[in-house]
Amino acid sequence: MSKTAPPTAIPDDEAGADAVRKVVHRARTAQAVADGWSQARVDEVVAAAAWAILEPGRNRELAELAVADTGVGDVDDKVLKNHRKTLGLLRDLHGMKTVDVIAEFPELGVIEIARPVGVVAAITPSTNPAATPANKIINALKARNAIVVAPSPKGRSTCARLIEFIHAQFDRVDAPRDLVQMLPGAITKSATAVLMREVDLVVATGSQSNVRAAYTCGTPAFGVGAGNVASIVDETADCDAAAERIVRSKTFDNATSCSSENSVVVVRAARERLLASLAARGVVLLDDARKAALQRVMWPDGKLSGDVIGKSAAAIAALAGFDDLARRPDLRVLMVVESAAGPAHPYSGEKLSPVLTLYTADDFDDARRIVEGIYAFMGAGHSVGLHSSVDARAVELGLRLPVARVILNQAHCIATGGSFDNGLPFSLSMGCGTWGGNNFSDNMTVRHYLNVTRVSRPIAERVPAIEDLLGAFFAKHGR
Repeated sequence: MSKTAPPTAIPDDEAGADAVRKVVHRARTAQAVADGWSQARVDEVVAAAAWAILEPGRNRELAELAVADTGVGDVDDKVLKNHRKTLGLLRDLHGMKTVDVIAEFPELGVIEIARPVGVVAAITPSTNPAATPANKIINALKARNAIVVAPSPKGRSTCARLIEFIHAQFDRVDAPRDLVQMLPGAITKSATAVLMREVDLVVATGSQSNVRAAYTCGTPAFGVGAGNVASIVDETADCDAAAERIVRSKTFDNATSCSSENSVVVVRAARERLLASLAARGVVLLDDARKAALQRVMWPDGKLSGDVIGKSAAAIAALAGFDDLARRPDLRVLMVVESAAGPAHPYSGEKLSPVLTLYTADDFDDARRIVEGIYAFMGAGHSVGLHSSVDARAVELGLRLPVARVILNQAHCIATGGSFDNGLPFSLSMGCGTWGGNNFSDNMTVRHYLNVTRVSRPIAERVPAIEDLLGAFFAKHGR
């Protein structure tokens, strides 16, 4: 049960808007203090905020509260996610300069100086009501910003408890509590809209409606694209290893991550080997009748039902009336066969649950074309997985598919947002580029929370001859 008091409703009127403005005003006052901090002081406050969620007892309390209040995910997996994502972010930030001069380029006569953006609004989802706010809070503090979190209504109590823990740690290091606040009162669209208009930067993670609201609020904003990851298993793949990674990714936190596989596209030559490896790991392939029955449960009115989001495969099987499957102790994933993509084929979209869609391709090129079709419907810009012994195929996918990340021979949902065994930065917010309607294609990092001032000094003039630049053109086409 929640240890925080229920929210006091703030009416959708000027009084409610004024309450939000007062929170932002307090944040600006606190940020003015942080603006004068040294790097050592910044890092001390960052450590305090990180320890608020990393301490094992607090971490588990937040994970239990998240599952109890949202009904989404798995407690032990959330404990692991809270720990790994926060520890990984600290690793990425360790020793990084975000105060004063952060880089010098003598050959260019340029010096770069880090500056805060000011007050940040963080829009966060119910799927990660502790890990995502913590990630954004730590990044904002590292850049000497203040931050106001607007959680999802279901995630409000978890976010409030996290901020209580952070404030207690701030008291230990004598930092202003108002550096980290939460939207006051009940979480409403109107209050969130006021917050987004009043701050200096919006960082939005969650539903596409939240991202669109952020992009149209009039304040500079970073938002993320829709997830709908597909992974290719080609004829050269180690199918046992691929199946292990896919199942580990698809079942982690009951597939609440936007980076969990929604489809697997297997090359025909590897199909039977992969199916056997998946079956050995608790993946059950449904027949056509059960596929249709499950579709009625998952999309009763054409929209993905909240009753299945973040639930276990057994719970979903029970909802669909598959009592024999629901009782199976080894059941981990429900899988269906599909051959097309688009609105008429809902299994081709994002499912946010341990339900997996299987496509069969004639060869690697056909697999790539199938993924293109899936992403033309949903998920363009996010990422694609590849299980293969031919590394060059990962580069080919990067050259030809509309994705910002190609994840080779890894558990996709664990790898995409940064992992200790790959070089991607730790993040819970992945930009999807213009393919996904975003203005960035990176994993969101502290760099997105900074302004950079550049000092330019004069250097020796370097004026090229026109022939040096256009000589090849002239040689081919004349002047």
